[in-house]
Amino acid sequence: MAILYSFKEGFSGFRRARLSSVITIFTMTISLLLLGLFAIIYRNTNSIIQSFRDKVEMEVFIASEADSAHTAAIRSALLNVPGIQSASFISKEEAAKIFKKEFGEDINAVLDFNPLPASFKLRLVDGYKNSDSAKVVYSALTKIDGVDDVVYRKTLLEILDRRVKVFIGASAAIGLTLLIAAVFLVSNTIRLTIYAKRKMITTMKLVGATRGFIRMPFLIEGMLHGVLGGILSACMIWSIVYLAKKFVSAELSDFFAVEAYFYAAMIAFGMVLGLLGSGWSVKRFISESIVLN
Repeated sequence: MAILYSFKEGFSGFRRARLSSVITIFTMTISLLLLGLFAIIYRNTNSIIQSFRDKVEMEVFIASEADSAHTAAIRSALLNVPGIQSASFISKEEAAKIFKKEFGEDINAVLDFNPLPASFKLRLVDGYKNSDSAKVVYSALTKIDGVDDVVYRKTLLEILDRRVKVFIGASAAIGLTLLIAAVFLVSNTIRLTIYAKRKMITTMKLVGATRGFIRMPFLIEGMLHGVLGGILSACMIWSIVYLAKKFVSAELSDFFAVEAYFYAAMIAFGMVLGLLGSGWSVKRFISESIVLN
């Protein structure tokens, strides 16, 4: 019976305090909208950064005197280095074809011989696509017998690492600020509802109602505010993403990609946010006696 009463009172709060409920839902919607847009920007920016990391490869040039047996031994040694995912062999002939494709000149016709060395193109494991780990791999590769030189985009990785640190730090600060602001705004608006019902709360205390019994309807009401705010903000984000894809190129449209589960997560997060906001207000205002005006 107590649970049914709590749900009934939680839903009836909309009818008895419509203005306060509208303000709360509006505040929740704007807060979730900002958090949702920030989450989309953060995730997709991080995906772009990761795509740059995925393109980073190491190329190991082998000594010209290495025969097929020695080349096979070098390949085996390369694959045994921690952080190496795969090794693709490029022969001198294949290197000449790549040169002609990229520069439009036949190296054999220009120099009457092929000076390009054979090499291995190495792909790194995900955890090694950063400047510090790449340096360790580079050092290990240069010590392998038969390896003449190792090249990779060291500067790019160093720039990415520096930018990522700044990006993560700024994102954490912005995200935390938005979250605290959302909880604070929701808490303040729900506080208006609690204040409007102060006489009823005092009466319930006088007849012996427990704090948990008094709190529950407000918690349910806060969760309901959060769910409605989550639905509205999810609809707004869907509309923004839909319109954005209409006005950007196909290459940039992936930046606005949002999976279906993201909208469900927004609604669930709205419910949690409403619970936190109402719980904070309830704890602060109902744990103490409310004096009738």
